[in-house]
Amino acid sequence: MFDAKKFIAKSLEEIKEFVGEHKVISACSGGVDSTVTTFLVHKAVGDKLLAVFINDGLRREGEPEFVIRTLKDLGIKARLIDAKEAFFKIFAGRIDAEEKRKAFRHDFYRTLGRVAKEENIGVIAQGTIKADVIETVKGIKSQHNVLEQIGIDPLSYGYKILEPLRDLFKPEVRMVGRELGLPKNITERMPFPGPALSLRVLGVVTPERVEIVRKATQIVEDETSELGTFQNFAVLHNDKATGIKNGKRIYGDIITVRIVDSEDAVTAKAREVPYEVLKRIAARITEEIPSVVRCLYDITDKPPSTIEFE
Repeated sequence: MFDAKKFIAKSLEEIKEFVGEHKVISACSGGVDSTVTTFLVHKAVGDKLLAVFINDGLRREGEPEFVIRTLKDLGIKARLIDAKEAFFKIFAGRIDAEEKRKAFRHDFYRTLGRVAKEENIGVIAQGTIKADVIETVKGIKSQHNVLEQIGIDPLSYGYKILEPLRDLFKPEVRMVGRELGLPKNITERMPFPGPALSLRVLGVVTPERVEIVRKATQIVEDETSELGTFQNFAVLHNDKATGIKNGKRIYGDIITVRIVDSEDAVTAKAREVPYEVLKRIAARITEEIPSVVRCLYDITDKPPSTIEFE
């Protein structure tokens, strides 16, 4: 049985040895994995750590402010990098999911490399977990935070990679976070993909289309917060459909809602959500987002589908 206390004690020693005299950047998106990693490394090396949040324009509503505030409350030095313009440029003309993931990965590490050079840092810590490695190595989908396991040398970006959680699944990561004393709004937080809302926009990724799915995802999360499910979100389709708004025909957007139960993200079951909850979600999305005319619910398990669409 997994012992979080023993894991932490062993990890702190390993992190100190790996880091040595280097300074460290921890790439922190605000999710469970990256925040637990950041706090674990902070406990090991203290002020040698700088937590970096890359604002790529693809996060939840209010996420940059939430993450920086959380890190500072935890006593961790933090820096916000505004990279929205650069990230939206890399998606231009890309509609294939794997192309998007790989483009995101390249710009993510290029941005971290630039910051590492500015701060004279030789090690970057990241929240890679076992499920990320399994899916990338098997070729199911490329996780942006997996490099060495697929033959990419991190030193090509100018630094070494530290992955203290790489042998853990999500439930174990949550246990480590709880043992570290992190607040519940971190340890019990719903998973959010590294490339973020770019994976929930089918087809071309633009600031306008991301804003649609950001609003829809916020509605889904608001309306399903009491369900206790693993992951709940919205997806914006590339296709459009006919609808009626203000008594007039509109050729508008389609949103699919995804709500699943899972232990480790390797498999998942679609939740049988009460019909009144689904109706409320559909009503809010179509009323609060003018371009949306249809709201669908995905009942497919993983496998055969993945949790995310892209």
